[in-house]
Amino acid sequence: MRTKAIAVLVGLVVLEACAKVPITGRRQLSLVNEGEMMAMANTEYSGFLKENQAMPQSDANVVRVRTIGNKLAQAATTYLNDNNAGNRVDGFEWEFNVVNDPTVNAWCMPGGKVVVYTGILPVAATDAGLAVVMGHEIAHAIARHGSERMSQGIALQGAGMTLEVLTQQNPSAAGNLFLQSFGIGSELGMLAYSRKHESEADKMGLVFMAMAGYDPREAPIFWKRMSAGSGGAPPEILSPHPSDETRVRDLEAYMPEALKYYKP
Repeated sequence: MRTKAIAVLVGLVVLEACAKVPITGRRQLSLVNEGEMMAMANTEYSGFLKENQAMPQSDANVVRVRTIGNKLAQAATTYLNDNNAGNRVDGFEWEFNVVNDPTVNAWCMPGGKVVVYTGILPVAATDAGLAVVMGHEIAHAIARHGSERMSQGIALQGAGMTLEVLTQQNPSAAGNLFLQSFGIGSELGMLAYSRKHESEADKMGLVFMAMAGYDPREAPIFWKRMSAGSGGAPPEILSPHPSDETRVRDLEAYMPEALKYYKP
């Protein structure tokens, strides 16, 4: 009887921890507290900006990034509120910065802390191209993909380990795991997430950019530009992300759904 009671309790905990990702409806399990994640994000974001000075507010690229970012954030929040998923952005305080770095990268931490590297601006080319990049990264945060990766990393630390315990016992390890989970400081750049997470963020990003008034048909074009500048990516089976060909095909397949939200 005791074993059965424990099994039921574990089942209830897992059920409670499960949630549906907006737009895709995928069930996900996260064993980390989102409030703790946002608190850690505030600390790591501040630390990153101290080591990588943000460009001034008056810079044209900063103005552009913030204009596009605010439109995307508003569109995403509207979608979530309209679909009973507004809790996904509870406590978010959106912040958009640009750092002068040739790395082709961008990322979004929990709580809406976004950084765009100047290296990705030429690849983005247009405002719609930049909306592809930023919508994709915002989608990662809203889908809590980093939290999923953190959960996996913490689970590998041993039974009974939690983010709070890991932070207390080994704050350096907790910080490194956080940065790895969001692809920050990684040579992989935008390729830090799994194929499943990348594909999910692609779909969500299409909807958010379409709602924000940016043509989602720019997304496959952007990824073709990324492919042209990649210098020969490894075979998909050896890569943690979808091949550019697969990505473009999946985006084009999902395009009719995304275009329902596009009102130029």
